[in-house]
Amino acid sequence: MRHAPLRGSMARTVPNGRPETVSMRTIDFEKIASAIASACIEANLRLPAEVTAALEDALARETSARARAILQDILRNAELAPQTGLPLCQDTGLAVVFAELGQEVRIAGGTLAAAVDEGVRRGYADGLLRKSVLADPLDRASNTGGNTPAVLHVSLVAGEGLELTIAPKGGGCENASAVWMLTPAQGRAGIIEAIGARVREAGGRACPPLVLGVGLGGSFEQAALLAKRAAVLRPLGQPADDEGLAALEADLLAAVNATGIGPMGLGGRTTALAVHVESAPCHIASLPLALNVQCHSARHRTVEL
Repeated sequence: MRHAPLRGSMARTVPNGRPETVSMRTIDFEKIASAIASACIEANLRLPAEVTAALEDALARETSARARAILQDILRNAELAPQTGLPLCQDTGLAVVFAELGQEVRIAGGTLAAAVDEGVRRGYADGLLRKSVLADPLDRASNTGGNTPAVLHVSLVAGEGLELTIAPKGGGCENASAVWMLTPAQGRAGIIEAIGARVREAGGRACPPLVLGVGLGGSFEQAALLAKRAAVLRPLGQPADDEGLAALEADLLAAVNATGIGPMGLGGRTTALAVHVESAPCHIASLPLALNVQCHSARHRTVEL
C-alpha cells in the first residue's frame, strides 16, 4: 500500500534546556524507489540540455572533417535514444547517487539506501538497461543481476526536502579517473601536468569529448568525492565561484584540448567540453588531487521529493 508524505512532530532539547517541538516530514520508501527507477531510465535515454548544447558548440568550432562527423554522430545518437527507447550508450553504468537529505525528514518503510537500491533494480529491469555490477570484484561471474548496490553519497542539509541525483557512470571513463598525492612543491604546474598526462594516456578509451571533474585538497578520499561531485552536480561549463579556481579550470581545459586527441580519440579541437574544479582545505604537508573522467555521454537526472 502506498502512503502520501505525512507530517509529524518530535521534541528535542535546545541550548536553554527547554523542549522544542520540531515538525518532521515523512517520505515513504515507495516514493523514493519509484523516483529512482524513473530517473535511472531517463538518465540513460536523455542527455542534459547543457551537454547537448556543449556538443553543438564543439561541432560549430571544429575544423577537422573527421571530428565533425563524429560529433554529428554523437548528437544524432542523443536525438534517437529517447525516440527509440534505446540507451545513449550500451554501458548503462554503475548507479552513482547523490542525496541531499533534509535533517527534518524521516523515511517510512525502510532505509534510504534500501529504497535507492530497490529503485535501481526496478529501473534497470523496466528500462532493459545493462546490469554491470559484480558482487565480488575478483569473480567476473558474480553479477548481482540488478545493477545494485548503488554507490550512495548522502549529505545532510537543512529543511524537509530530499533531492536525489543519479549519474550512471560507464566503466571506460571511470577507468581513466585517478587520484594523486602530490607534493606541495609541485603546485599548480604539477596539477596541470598530472591531469594532462592522464588524459593523453587515456586517449580515446574514455570516449571523448570529456567532462572532467577535479578535486583539489581535502584528504585522499575527499579529493575523489570532490572530483565526482564537480563533474556531476555543477552545471556544465559554469566557472568556479573562486577566481583562482576558475582560472585553473580555464588553463586545464586549454591544456587538455591542446593535446589534439579530439572526439573519440581520432583528432580534433575538442578533447574536453568542460573542466570543473572543487577544492577543500588540506594538511600543510599534502596536495591531494583527483580526476573524475566522464565521457561525452555525461548522463545524470535530478529529482526533488
